[in-house]
Amino acid sequence: MKALIVQFPFGVLAFGEDNQLVEEVFYPKDPQAAAKAIVKAEAGKFDHIKELVTKLQTAGYDIFAFENERLATQMKKELGIAAEVSDVDIFRSNMEEYAISTGVAKDAAELSTWNRAVTMEIAKLRVRGAVEQRDLIVAQAIQTLDDLDRTVNLFMGRLREWYGVHFPELDRLLEKHETYARLVVNLGDRKNFSANALKEEDIPEAKAEAVTQMAEKSMGADISLNDLSQIQALGKDVLNFYELRKSMESYLDKTMEEVAPNMRAIVGSLLGARLIAIAGSLRNLAMRPASTIQVLGAEKALFRSLKTGARPPKHGLIFQAALLHDAKRWQRGKIARALAGKLSIAARADAFGGNFIGERLNADLGRRIAEIKEKYKEPPPLKERPIPERREARREFGPSRRTDRRDRHGRGVKWREDRRAR
Repeated sequence: MKALIVQFPFGVLAFGEDNQLVEEVFYPKDPQAAAKAIVKAEAGKFDHIKELVTKLQTAGYDIFAFENERLATQMKKELGIAAEVSDVDIFRSNMEEYAISTGVAKDAAELSTWNRAVTMEIAKLRVRGAVEQRDLIVAQAIQTLDDLDRTVNLFMGRLREWYGVHFPELDRLLEKHETYARLVVNLGDRKNFSANALKEEDIPEAKAEAVTQMAEKSMGADISLNDLSQIQALGKDVLNFYELRKSMESYLDKTMEEVAPNMRAIVGSLLGARLIAIAGSLRNLAMRPASTIQVLGAEKALFRSLKTGARPPKHGLIFQAALLHDAKRWQRGKIARALAGKLSIAARADAFGGNFIGERLNADLGRRIAEIKEKYKEPPPLKERPIPERREARREFGPSRRTDRRDRHGRGVKWREDRRAR
C-alpha cells in the first residue's frame, strides 16, 4: 500500500490512496516547542516523520510519497524505504479542515492564532541561529583587535611625550612600544637606567650601553615622584592592553581553526578574519568570485578607476599576506590573482562543509608562485606612450590663442562663435 506524507504547522499527516487521513503525529501544543520541531525538520532532522513512517509500516504500508525530492531521498537513505515524490497542494489547501477534524483547533480563528504564534517563534529561532554563527564571532574579534591596536598606539604616543619631558632621548633609542612602556614601569627615573638593570630587562648589550650613556647626560627635566607614578600608571595600562591583545590574538587563532581552517592555512588567522569581516560573513565571502576577493578593501581605488579610467587596483586586503607584499612589484598582480583564486576555493570549502584541503591548496599556490617568479624575473620594459598629433603641433609651432582656449565645459572658441551666429 501507498501513503502520502504531508507536513503542516501543527504536525505531520499521512493519507491513503483514497486521499483519506489514515495516521498523524502532532507537534507539541506549546508554540515554542512546535517551532523547535519545525526548525529541526528544516535542518534535516525529521524525527516526527520517522515516527509516522514507523506507524505506517506497522499498518502495512510499504510505499511512501513525500512533497520534495530532498526529503524522499533522505528517508530512503536513512530508513531503507521505497520513497517517491508527489504533489501535496490539494492537501495543503484543506489544512483548516484537517486541523478541526483532528481536534488541533476548534475553529479557523484558533488555528490562525496558533499559526501566528508558531511563525513568530520560528522567526526568533532563525534570527538566533544566524547570530550564533561562529563567523560573526570572528568578525567581532578581529574588529576588537584592530580597536586595541589603535588604542595602544594612541596611549603610547601620549606616554612617549609625557615621559619624554624627563628622558627625551629614550624615544629614539627604543622603537618597540611594549619595551618602552615596560622600562618606564619597571625602572621609572632615568637614574635607574643602568647597564645591569637594562640587561635584566632583556635589552641587548649594545643598546643597553647606548641608553645608559644617554641617561647620564640627558637634557630632560627632573620629575617628581607624584608625576612619575602617574606616568607609570599609564604605562601599566598600556602593558595590560598588550596582554589583552595577545590573549585576543590567541583566541582568534583558535576560533579561525574551527570556523575557517582552510583560509587560516593559506593566509593566517588575522588576514582570514579581516576578509570575513569585510565581506560580512564567511558565506558571503564564499559566494564572491576570486576577482572580487582580490580587490576587497580597495573599493575606493576600484570605483575611482571605473570613473576616471585610471589603472584599477591589483590587490586589496590580501596585500597583507607575506608572500604578496614581499614579492617584487611587477610580480604582485599575478601573485594576487593566484592567491585570490586559492582563497576563493578555501572559503567555499569552509563555508559549505568541505574537507580540509589547506595543505593541498598551499602546495598548489607555492608551485604557481615559483612559476611566476621564474618566468618574470626581470621587470617588463617601459611602454612609450604615443604623443597626440595636436600636442606635437603645439610643441613645434607654439600654442594657438584661438584653438587652444576652452570654456569650463571643455568646448572651444569656435563653438561659442557658431552659437552666436545661430
